[in-house]
Amino acid sequence: MSKLEKLRKGIDRIDQEILKLLNERASAAIEIGKEKRGQNAACYSPEREKEVLENVARLNQGPLSTEALKGLYREIMSASRSLEGPLKVAYFGPLATFTHMAAIRHFGSSADFIPADSIKNVFEEVDSGRTGFGVVPIENSNEGVVNYTLDVFVDSDLKIAGEIMLEISQNLLSKSGEPGKVKRIYSFLPATAQCKGWLEKNMPAVQVIEASSTAKAAEIASRDDEAAAIASEAAAKLYNLKFVARDIQDGKHNFTRFLVISRDHPKRTGRDKTSIMFSIKDRPGALFDILSPLRKAGINLTKIESRPSKRKAWEYIFFTDMQGHIEDKPLKKAIERIKRDCLYLKILGSYPMVDDDKGA
Repeated sequence: MSKLEKLRKGIDRIDQEILKLLNERASAAIEIGKEKRGQNAACYSPEREKEVLENVARLNQGPLSTEALKGLYREIMSASRSLEGPLKVAYFGPLATFTHMAAIRHFGSSADFIPADSIKNVFEEVDSGRTGFGVVPIENSNEGVVNYTLDVFVDSDLKIAGEIMLEISQNLLSKSGEPGKVKRIYSFLPATAQCKGWLEKNMPAVQVIEASSTAKAAEIASRDDEAAAIASEAAAKLYNLKFVARDIQDGKHNFTRFLVISRDHPKRTGRDKTSIMFSIKDRPGALFDILSPLRKAGINLTKIESRPSKRKAWEYIFFTDMQGHIEDKPLKKAIERIKRDCLYLKILGSYPMVDDDKGA
């Protein structure tokens, strides 16, 4: 037996052991599912899954990267979770959008993904109970916040249950892959904004037509010999398109943050983020005064955005992210103090923070 054959035999033995352990793990997950049903608890526990991934990162000694192992464990947990029953997740679709990719990254491919044709419809799917969770975009590192998502939160009672950070790679796709044949480009508006510089330099005379999503743009291009689409690699595979150009986004560190929405927010993990929205009376120094309790409590404010309330001229609603969980006493006390001076305040959710820029 050659050395190569011996090494392969060794891998076969390891695979047998891995298979045995994976099924043992799955059997334990089934028992956990029975206990959860007996306690009327949700099958999906983001705080527990975060703990598992943190343990993987802490125990990993290589040569596999921690990021690769986290990806494997997400799929293991997704497959085990599916044994308890289908986990339904709505997302801003259709197939092969970046929101779809973010949903798969977070929940694993064994979840049952339901496309919705608008961000509002994602909220409606979750609110009605037809799905347990939803995934919607909230901001891009280069182009800023997705205002429509913020607006939908105003009238929704749903909670933020998690966040996903996905690196975005935009590509120009067509049936032929030949730049000279491109007479028009279909693109989702945020994708167009992310690629504005590249388009002005390389396709200045080509008409850019808005599509409802990057995946829809790819679908249109798949039926038109003279069209191209700005879309993902997943869309290229789904619609059998060729690359005219890869990575055409202007910023090379292009990330989009997505929110996971549900009817409840997760339990405390010790490394959490809380989001609130509030409105205040329009007077000098009002916003500074409102946020002072956070500063006094030593709470790190990570983001603040404002949107017109659409109910009264010059009245604004503020959306704020901060580190900590609503069950943390300093944060809870600070928010209670803020609420006394607000016209309106809603806690949008407390949820596990992503660990790094790749959303692992």
